[in-house]
Amino acid sequence: MSRPVKNNILKTDIVKNHLLAALAQEELARLDPDLEFISLPLGKVIYESGDKMTHVYFPTTAIISMLYIMENGGTAEIGIAGNNGLIGSALFMGSESTSSRAVVQSKGDAIRIKAKPLQAEFDRGGLFQKLLLRFSQTLMTQISQTAVCNRLHTLDQQLCRWLLINHDQLETNKLIMTQELIANMLGVRREGVTIAARKLQERGLIKYSRGVIKMTDRKGLEAASCECYQIVMDEYERLLGRYVPVNKNRHETEANK
Repeated sequence: MSRPVKNNILKTDIVKNHLLAALAQEELARLDPDLEFISLPLGKVIYESGDKMTHVYFPTTAIISMLYIMENGGTAEIGIAGNNGLIGSALFMGSESTSSRAVVQSKGDAIRIKAKPLQAEFDRGGLFQKLLLRFSQTLMTQISQTAVCNRLHTLDQQLCRWLLINHDQLETNKLIMTQELIANMLGVRREGVTIAARKLQERGLIKYSRGVIKMTDRKGLEAASCECYQIVMDEYERLLGRYVPVNKNRHETEANK
């Protein structure tokens, strides 16, 4: 069960989210009374398609997926947000709902804020507004690139892209995720994910056992991926500055073990 804690936001929590860390002090001071720290368990649904949205979430250690749900129950991931972004952009883009579902893909923490104070600060037209709009543009790039990738690239390449995006935002090199859940995210059959994961493991890029994936060769994953991952990262850097995961050194150290 998620547990919000009002007005208990530490600077160390804020700097874990790339967007909040980039704000000017006066903007943070205005937002601070309305910020909430919240722990998000794996599988927690932040909102369903068509729901009235009440908060924007800035993940710090959690990773949240945006999923499109078909009439037959089939799903496919259209975007991911972790400590480099936010969930709930519809609230400052003129809407109160969206056609996708947001679900916690990797448990962790986030900072959230209600719609009214967020919109008030957004309407001031300062750096906060600029950052949120620029992130929305990078999200559109991610969504469109994901659609292209799913149509034109092999499942092996798609899996590498997906692992790299998650790896950027994990606190360790390990991702807790079953093959069935990965299949739901990529919109493919579980058997296809099993074959693709086995290939990556045979090449020494990952280790997979009982729902835990360990990324053992980051550079190898980048080489095996298609260009889609780098296109999205380049666009993010162009609009929002260089994104360096807070755990980058830890990744590199653990990968060498």
